[in-house]
Amino acid sequence: MRPTAIQISKSRRVLVIPWDDGHLSEYPFDGLRAACPCVTCRGGHEAMGAPPDPNVFALAPQQTYELAGADLVGNYALQPLWEDGHHYGLYTWDYLRGLCPCAECRARRGGRPTGAG
Repeated sequence: MRPTAIQISKSRRVLVIPWDDGHLSEYPFDGLRAACPCVTCRGGHEAMGAPPDPNVFALAPQQTYELAGADLVGNYALQPLWEDGHHYGLYTWDYLRGLCPCAECRARRGGRPTGAG
């Protein structure tokens, strides 16, 4: 699965990704930042490679984050550029799709917190 576009809606505070299978994912900024897969945010190398946890979108945000932009990394990932200077997380397409917080993806996962949507 691959995105057909990547849109940042600063007014709605969401990252919008339409996928090549017709699915549309919308990621609120605060949850997207809470799900950052970088070593610093994960708490060390031993925690790297954990599956995406879409439940981060249901948690009350610890802080408000603003997305300044995003860079494509090869043909496999997105690197968000946060206004506070954090820009270390590489969100692969599989990770992003597994992180999708929409009701359809939650239902497909059968209530499980992780898994591709």
